[in-house]
Amino acid sequence: MLSLLDLLGTIGGSILGLPGILGVALGMATRNWIVAPILGGAIGVLSPLILGGHHSAEVPITALEYSVSTIVGILAGLVGCAIRHKGAKV
Repeated sequence: MLSLLDLLGTIGGSILGLPGILGVALGMATRNWIVAPILGGAIGVLSPLILGGHHSAEVPITALEYSVSTIVGILAGLVGCAIRHKGAKV
């Protein structure tokens, strides 16, 4: 059973980790509202595989971690695209 503190830690780690930061950066790289969440979601799917799948730790990656990471990546991509639309008029 997952506790609320574990869930908040997973969400916070995804926001401050690779899906959040790189999702915003990739969202700012494009002005297209459809491409930005796709790129953010792709980073959200790949980041648990790249950073979380250590064979030495033997810790399984749960479906909750994948879903939280993907949702955070999608939202971060949209936020990055919104920053690009509102901030840069070039």
